[in-house]
Amino acid sequence: MLYTILKHAHSGFRWVVLLLLVAAVINALLKWRGGKSYSAGDKRIGLLAMTMTHLQFLFGIVLFFISEKVVFSGESMKIAMNRFFLVEHPTLMLLAVILITIGYSRAKKAGTDSGKFQRTFWFFLIGLALILLGIPWPSMGYGTAWF
Repeated sequence: MLYTILKHAHSGFRWVVLLLLVAAVINALLKWRGGKSYSAGDKRIGLLAMTMTHLQFLFGIVLFFISEKVVFSGESMKIAMNRFFLVEHPTLMLLAVILITIGYSRAKKAGTDSGKFQRTFWFFLIGLALILLGIPWPSMGYGTAWF
Protein backbone atom coordinates (compact mmCIF):
# COMPACT_ATOMS: atom_id res chain seq x y z
CA MET A 1 0.00 0.00 0.00
CA LEU A 2 2.79 2.46 0.90
CA TYR A 3 4.55 1.55 -2.33
CA THR A 4 1.46 2.27 -4.43
CA ILE A 5 0.84 5.62 -2.73
CA LEU A 6 4.46 6.72 -3.12
CA LYS A 7 4.65 5.51 -6.72
CA HIS A 8 1.58 7.52 -7.70
CA ALA A 9 2.71 10.56 -5.69
CA HIS A 10 6.15 10.44 -7.30
CA SER A 11 4.71 10.02 -10.78
CA GLY A 12 2.05 12.73 -10.44
CA PHE A 13 4.20 15.18 -8.50
CA ARG A 14 6.70 15.29 -11.37
CA TRP A 15 4.28 17.61 -13.19
CA VAL A 16 4.36 20.09 -10.32
CA VAL A 17 8.16 20.01 -10.30
CA LEU A 18 8.39 20.40 -14.07
CA LEU A 19 5.91 23.28 -14.08
CA LEU A 20 7.77 25.11 -11.31
CA LEU A 21 11.15 24.60 -12.97
CA VAL A 22 9.84 25.82 -16.32
CA ALA A 23 8.31 28.86 -14.58
CA ALA A 24 11.60 29.62 -12.79
CA VAL A 25 13.64 29.25 -15.99
CA ILE A 26 11.29 31.42 -18.08
CA ASN A 27 11.03 34.03 -15.33
CA ALA A 28 14.82 34.23 -15.00
CA LEU A 29 15.36 34.44 -18.76
CA LEU A 30 12.76 37.16 -19.34
CA LYS A 31 13.89 39.28 -16.42
CA TRP A 32 17.58 38.78 -17.17
CA ARG A 33 17.14 39.79 -20.81
CA GLY A 34 14.76 42.59 -19.83
CA GLY A 35 17.18 44.08 -17.31
CA LYS A 36 14.65 43.80 -14.48
CA SER A 37 15.33 44.01 -10.77
CA TYR A 38 15.53 40.82 -8.73
CA SER A 39 12.60 40.81 -6.32
CA ALA A 40 11.45 38.73 -3.38
CA GLY A 41 8.96 37.08 -5.76
CA ASP A 42 11.79 35.96 -8.02
CA LYS A 43 13.58 34.45 -5.04
CA ARG A 44 10.36 32.69 -4.00
CA ILE A 45 9.89 31.10 -7.42
CA GLY A 46 13.42 29.68 -7.27
CA LEU A 47 13.01 28.55 -3.67
CA LEU A 48 9.68 26.84 -4.38
CA ALA A 49 11.07 25.08 -7.47
CA MET A 50 14.13 23.93 -5.53
CA THR A 51 12.10 22.80 -2.50
CA MET A 52 9.63 20.80 -4.57
CA THR A 53 12.53 19.22 -6.49
CA HIS A 54 14.03 18.15 -3.15
CA LEU A 55 10.69 16.74 -1.98
CA GLN A 56 10.32 14.79 -5.22
CA PHE A 57 13.85 13.46 -4.76
CA LEU A 58 12.97 12.27 -1.23
CA PHE A 59 9.99 10.35 -2.64
CA GLY A 60 12.40 8.83 -5.15
CA ILE A 61 14.91 7.77 -2.50
CA VAL A 62 12.23 5.86 -0.61
CA LEU A 63 10.98 4.26 -3.83
CA PHE A 64 14.53 3.30 -4.77
CA PHE A 65 14.65 0.94 -1.81
CA ILE A 66 11.12 -0.49 -2.00
CA SER A 67 10.34 -0.63 -5.73
CA GLU A 68 10.27 -3.93 -7.56
CA LYS A 69 11.75 -2.10 -10.57
CA VAL A 70 15.02 -1.55 -8.74
CA VAL A 71 16.86 -4.86 -8.83
CA PHE A 72 20.13 -5.11 -6.91
CA SER A 73 21.92 -7.77 -8.92
CA GLY A 74 24.93 -8.20 -11.13
CA GLU A 75 22.61 -9.01 -14.01
CA SER A 76 20.79 -5.65 -13.74
CA MET A 77 23.31 -3.88 -15.96
CA LYS A 78 22.43 -6.23 -18.85
CA ILE A 79 18.72 -5.43 -18.72
CA ALA A 80 17.83 -1.92 -19.92
CA MET A 81 14.87 -1.39 -17.56
CA ASN A 82 16.75 -2.63 -14.50
CA ARG A 83 19.81 -0.51 -15.37
CA PHE A 84 17.62 2.53 -15.92
CA PHE A 85 15.92 2.35 -12.50
CA LEU A 86 19.03 1.19 -10.62
CA VAL A 87 21.60 3.59 -12.08
CA GLU A 88 20.51 6.00 -14.82
CA HIS A 89 17.34 7.50 -13.31
CA PRO A 90 18.72 8.10 -9.80
CA THR A 91 22.05 9.45 -11.11
CA LEU A 92 20.42 11.96 -13.46
CA MET A 93 17.99 13.08 -10.76
CA LEU A 94 20.72 13.47 -8.16
CA LEU A 95 22.79 15.58 -10.57
CA ALA A 96 19.73 17.70 -11.35
CA VAL A 97 18.96 18.30 -7.66
CA ILE A 98 22.59 19.22 -6.99
CA LEU A 99 22.69 21.69 -9.90
CA ILE A 100 19.38 23.30 -8.95
CA THR A 101 20.53 23.67 -5.34
CA ILE A 102 23.86 25.17 -6.39
CA GLY A 103 22.06 27.51 -8.78
CA TYR A 104 19.72 28.75 -6.08
CA SER A 105 22.59 29.27 -3.66
CA ARG A 106 24.76 31.09 -6.20
CA ALA A 107 21.85 33.26 -7.30
CA LYS A 108 21.37 34.41 -3.70
CA LYS A 109 25.06 35.33 -3.46
CA ALA A 110 25.37 37.05 -6.83
CA GLY A 111 26.24 40.73 -6.60
CA THR A 112 23.95 41.97 -9.38
CA ASP A 113 20.35 41.35 -10.36
CA SER A 114 21.52 40.22 -13.79
CA GLY A 115 23.90 37.74 -12.15
CA LYS A 116 21.09 36.34 -10.00
CA PHE A 117 18.88 35.78 -13.02
CA GLN A 118 21.74 34.32 -15.07
CA ARG A 119 22.67 31.79 -12.40
CA THR A 120 19.06 30.81 -11.85
CA PHE A 121 18.49 30.45 -15.58
CA TRP A 122 21.53 28.31 -16.42
CA PHE A 123 21.59 26.04 -13.38
CA PHE A 124 17.83 25.46 -13.36
CA LEU A 125 17.77 24.93 -17.15
CA ILE A 126 20.48 22.28 -17.02
CA GLY A 127 18.76 20.66 -14.01
CA LEU A 128 15.46 20.67 -15.89
CA ALA A 129 17.11 19.09 -18.95
CA LEU A 130 18.61 16.32 -16.80
CA ILE A 131 15.23 15.68 -15.20
CA LEU A 132 13.55 15.45 -18.60
CA LEU A 133 16.23 13.00 -19.74
CA GLY A 134 15.84 10.91 -16.60
CA ILE A 135 12.06 10.59 -16.46
CA PRO A 136 10.83 7.10 -17.38
CA TRP A 137 8.37 8.28 -20.04
CA PRO A 138 5.62 5.79 -21.01
CA SER A 139 7.05 5.52 -24.54
CA MET A 140 10.23 3.96 -23.11
CA GLY A 141 8.39 0.71 -22.44
CA TYR A 142 9.33 0.42 -18.77
CA GLY A 143 5.75 -0.01 -17.57
CA THR A 144 5.31 3.60 -16.48
CA ALA A 145 2.33 5.91 -16.93
CA TRP A 146 1.78 9.63 -17.36
CA PHE A 147 0.49 9.87 -13.76
